[in-house]
Amino acid sequence: MTDRRSPDGGFGWLWAAYAVSAFGTWLAFDAFALIAVLVLDAGTTEVSVLAAAGVAVGAVVAVPLGPWVEFRRKRPVMIVADLVRCAALLSVPVAYTLGLLGFPQLLVVSVVVAAAGITFQTASGACLKEIVPPEGLLRANGRLEATTWTATMLGPPLGTAAIGLFGPVTSVLADAVSYLLSALGIRAIPGREARAGRTGAPRLRIGELADGWRFILADPALRRLFLNTIAVNGLIMATSPLLAVLMLGRLGFAPWQYGLVFAVPCLGGLIGSRWSPRLVARFGRRRVLRTAGVLRACWLPGLAFVGPGVPGLLTVMVVELGIITCMGVFNPVFATVRLDLTPTDRLVRTLSAWSVSGKLAVAATTALWGLLAGLTGPRAALALAGLLALATPSLLPRTVRASRAVPEPAPGP
Repeated sequence: MTDRRSPDGGFGWLWAAYAVSAFGTWLAFDAFALIAVLVLDAGTTEVSVLAAAGVAVGAVVAVPLGPWVEFRRKRPVMIVADLVRCAALLSVPVAYTLGLLGFPQLLVVSVVVAAAGITFQTASGACLKEIVPPEGLLRANGRLEATTWTATMLGPPLGTAAIGLFGPVTSVLADAVSYLLSALGIRAIPGREARAGRTGAPRLRIGELADGWRFILADPALRRLFLNTIAVNGLIMATSPLLAVLMLGRLGFAPWQYGLVFAVPCLGGLIGSRWSPRLVARFGRRRVLRTAGVLRACWLPGLAFVGPGVPGLLTVMVVELGIITCMGVFNPVFATVRLDLTPTDRLVRTLSAWSVSGKLAVAATTALWGLLAGLTGPRAALALAGLLALATPSLLPRTVRASRAVPEPAPGP
């Protein structure tokens, strides 16, 4: 039997499944908003509700799934989550073809996809820790991070091009197929997964719903990482719609220019994720975590100084390149530290609580900054987000406990 912790066996299939679903997700980036506008003639309020409510409600629905997943084999859960997302998304092109597509269906599908996505994400963290040896976790997380930024860079331009050539539901169909292929990849992981044990009654206890948050807040390093990542990600995501209004409205940039300034800097994420294991091998993960965490917060104030013309485009591109490169270095180290500090029997509940909190925080921060921009203008709201981001490094952990694993080897080419 193949060793289930062999990077060449289990991780290769997990990585392939992640890659195909990531490309599918980014091919369909903003697809529901485009369908709502182009097919259903939805207004800005409906599009905003679709973007925020789907993620927020999906996160709430996913809360009880964390402890439920904890005591089940993770690969079957991941396969079911993929198939649920595939079926939900396939309902959109089917309804469109039959002339039955409506706004409520898009909203329900977005909720189902968000809840299944959180479930998959938390189960996959436990699966990764099971099949990858501890000394290989940083390298594995670096590869997943590089895949994310590659998909982010290539997916949206290809997806919008496909919509223009083949119709408004094309990218949704491609996303549905990607989840089917992801399920097949998870199914192909070699070795038999051990069932997680539990003590006491087999039914879900209400107290377990909050167990992930209790564990995070009780651990000093995890608590600081949690607060830091929630704050930084919320502020970064809150600037996206404000920047769109500023650039596409007041400054008069074309949509292709707006897309370009976000696609090109994704190269920084790819480079940063490749650097991350090398930097840890040379400087240690605590220093890399703190340095990259500080630097990723220092770029955001620059968005308040965006002006018209080529200088404005270059300003956004340089700022986004700085942010994304630092995130590419920070995220694999952060993900590895989080896995290492969390016991296996609490991992799914902890990751679920983390993911739910992050999505709710992004939705709330985006809505709050939208209201603020309505009162003060987008540039002032961008400036405030940048100033608050400068305070977030104070939330980074001052120390990180030594890994229980053997030291990371120097990465190969």
